[in-house]
Amino acid sequence: MHLKQSTFRLPFTLAAALLATIALAPAAEKKGFAIEKSPGGLVVKLDGQLFTEYVTLSQNKPILWPIIGPTGKEMTRRYPMDKVEGEQHDHPHHRSFYFGHQNINGLEFWHDRSSFEGPKTKEEALKAKLAHLGVTQHREFKETSATTDQATIVTINDYVAFEGGKKIMEDTRRLTFRADDSSRTVDVSLEFHNTTKEPVVFTDMKDAGFSLRLPTSMALSSKQGGKIINSEGATDKDTWAKRAKWVDYHGPVGGDHVGVAFMEHPTSFRHPTPWHVRDYGLFTANAFGSKSLDKNLPDAPHTLKPGEKLLLRYRVIFHKGDEKAAKIAQRYEQFAKEK
Repeated sequence: MHLKQSTFRLPFTLAAALLATIALAPAAEKKGFAIEKSPGGLVVKLDGQLFTEYVTLSQNKPILWPIIGPTGKEMTRRYPMDKVEGEQHDHPHHRSFYFGHQNINGLEFWHDRSSFEGPKTKEEALKAKLAHLGVTQHREFKETSATTDQATIVTINDYVAFEGGKKIMEDTRRLTFRADDSSRTVDVSLEFHNTTKEPVVFTDMKDAGFSLRLPTSMALSSKQGGKIINSEGATDKDTWAKRAKWVDYHGPVGGDHVGVAFMEHPTSFRHPTPWHVRDYGLFTANAFGSKSLDKNLPDAPHTLKPGEKLLLRYRVIFHKGDEKAAKIAQRYEQFAKEK
């Protein structure tokens, strides 16, 4: 038995009205990650909203700023890129999310010009400081990609003298951004290359490493509920200069209790790293510190010979709740198994 096909047709006026409605309806918001150019570098967006911006040069270094956490609040300090009431206005070289080192081949990549300038600074003293200042100079974006699940930015940077521009080495840094309902993650792979004919010496320094400067409200010294704990069970000020696989710093931001888990991969240089983590909100993985962090340890400079490389590899998780709620210990074990 065959059924006779029938055709259903809308009256012309109704069909036209429907087509007009469809044409006027806004396009569905694109879900997932996107990367867009900005005056300062590149903007990373998640579901159409700001996640962070890669700024190619902030004083003398590239940074990520701002970084928006899983509750929609900023999770690094605004100063010195911006000034807001109630925020600490110290250490202007602590610029959100960055790498720095106080002495590489005699050049200063930790502080910047803003660290030295002030109403009482004499011109001769400033000139002496600038003579040893280094700049991590953005050369190119080697790769940018964005999918529903992640975004990736790969850059090449040259380490040069502020005066004269002599290059001492370069790095390739890969930043990978991911997110879920309760956290946002930035993976950092920072590989230094000595492409010159001279050795590169990383001096044993306290002020060195990959860093974040956290919101004032999270800092222990603010006494608003901030807390630090590391993978070995040490807490608060006892975590300073201690070696650990990860450290979690959590506290209040804009009415939410959130945290930042900073993890080091086993393949990273001198794993497990000592942590230069301070009660006022500085959060640094310092693989270059030894005697500078503990006078009972030997001085430990590291020389990168021509043609050699050095890898730093981290995962930074901006999460809701404390380290237990965010299952940081379990997430570290997963990270450690990744190749």
